[in-house]
Amino acid sequence: MASQCLMLRSRLVARMVTSVYEDALRPFGIKGSQLNLLAAIAYAGIVRRTEIGKTLHLDISTLTRNLRVMEANGWIENVPDENDGRGSPLRITAKGSALIERVAPAWKAAQRRASRLLGTEAKAALMNLSSDLPV
Repeated sequence: MASQCLMLRSRLVARMVTSVYEDALRPFGIKGSQLNLLAAIAYAGIVRRTEIGKTLHLDISTLTRNLRVMEANGWIENVPDENDGRGSPLRITAKGSALIERVAPAWKAAQRRASRLLGTEAKAALMNLSSDLPV
């Protein structure tokens, strides 16, 4: 069963690729999952937690844990919304934007390394498989 399990195989690949990015981002004090969230928030402008969680397919506990760290580091902040009681929207801060700029070279290096590890065909297959998913 294990040798044929798609879930096991996809998780192995995900762990391998994740470790490449984690190694590259460690000197900056940010994890890959947090950088993904930070970039998504930067792209969205002002966004609610539930929207970002749905878009990135994150469970609430993972989302909350990462957002808490990001808020504590000053990378994101709450935006007051007196018209809607569903919780304050989020936005990236100047500190968060500066972090994205600082990590960009390390992210690019990790991107190249992950691409080499996957190989041309696997990279193309991964990009094709995920092309219809929202990012």
